[in-house]
Amino acid sequence: MTRPSGNLRLACHGVGVDTAAILLVAAGDNPERIRNEAAWAHLCGVAPLEASSGKHRRHRLSRAGNRQANHALWRIVFTRMGHDPRTRVYVERRTEEGLTKREIMRVLKRYVARESYRLLPRS
Repeated sequence: MTRPSGNLRLACHGVGVDTAAILLVAAGDNPERIRNEAAWAHLCGVAPLEASSGKHRRHRLSRAGNRQANHALWRIVFTRMGHDPRTRVYVERRTEEGLTKREIMRVLKRYVARESYRLLPRS
């Protein structure tokens, strides 16, 4: 599989110069930690962790990781929820399924982390 060429800012909807810079700095500061997509998600603090009780099965995001990268992903998701038609349809559908805005943002942040991992420069 070939990696898409191009930069992070142009390839992802909702990514501005500042947001792309934050993600690239997080990746550049920790090249040894980015072995795969899951490691990148953990570094950004968007790896899902089990947080279930006896009755409900749910997940939460990791509180560890680079807080600036996590905020950059939040900013991308927030922008997409307001301006990207595909994301707006997804949010509406998941809201009708009974998910809260917080749960929907958790899923979307993980998706954006997956998308941004594919666009990171490799050495």
